[in-house]
Amino acid sequence: MTRVLITGATGNVGIAVLSALQKLDHHIEIHAGVRDALLVNAALSGFDIKTVPFDFENTETFLPALKNVDLLFLLRPPQLSDVKTCFAPLIEVAQQSGVQHIVFLSVQGVENSSFIPHHKIEKLIVDSAIPFTFLRPAYFMQNFTTTLRNDIVNHQRIYLPAGTARFTLVDVEDIGDVAAKIITEPQHHVNKSYDLTNNETLTFADMADVLSRGIGKTIHFISPNVLQYFWTKRKEKMPTMLILVMIMLHYVPRFQKTPPTTDCVLSITGHEPITFAHFVFSHRRLLE
Repeated sequence: MTRVLITGATGNVGIAVLSALQKLDHHIEIHAGVRDALLVNAALSGFDIKTVPFDFENTETFLPALKNVDLLFLLRPPQLSDVKTCFAPLIEVAQQSGVQHIVFLSVQGVENSSFIPHHKIEKLIVDSAIPFTFLRPAYFMQNFTTTLRNDIVNHQRIYLPAGTARFTLVDVEDIGDVAAKIITEPQHHVNKSYDLTNNETLTFADMADVLSRGIGKTIHFISPNVLQYFWTKRKEKMPTMLILVMIMLHYVPRFQKTPPTTDCVLSITGHEPITFAHFVFSHRRLLE
């Protein structure tokens, strides 16, 4: 029986992957990597999985977690940027353990962004000669129910230095569906990369309009300059590193071409990707 290790199992993407796998008819043994298998997040209780200790910051957990694992679903926790310390040893252990395929959650545009950690991790995987599939998702819609939610709910605004830049979007649910199909049929996706988007390119002003219609209250888009954004978020006690990440995600695209949409979600899963309006409707209780 094929054995799969899902890293980041208790996060948004991990839960989406596990949920999608649960809907498929497969014969794989799923291991969920968690920091403390004895204190498993309640979100995992409904899944037919085995939890195993796994901590990106503790290399001693790598070998036991990867023992007899055939496929590794790998993502990068946002707080970890030291590729050499955290990911190089993991890929090395994956080689030693005989992992036959790595599905890595990267990011759209990574091939042109050598300064971001995902680029370096992709290179590590390619250099390892382990067969791979790279998933390169667009801007997560779930950002609106996490990092952007406070401004939307408490200030009726989207406050980002994004100007008129247009963004491609994707729902984490679609990422989970794509990942599950690849995990159950990796032989069809060897050494391939997929940009995962829906069929829209929207500015944040456009997204504010969709939000306003979806939740029944006016949401304004405000685009401060970088310094204004930085100091506003520092006053709100947002960690400095997160502020810098938010600036990179939302300011830098102003000087880049609009990324393309793709049909990868449809071609791999057989269903159309979720629209932003549908996402807002589905999550309106969190956004009101």
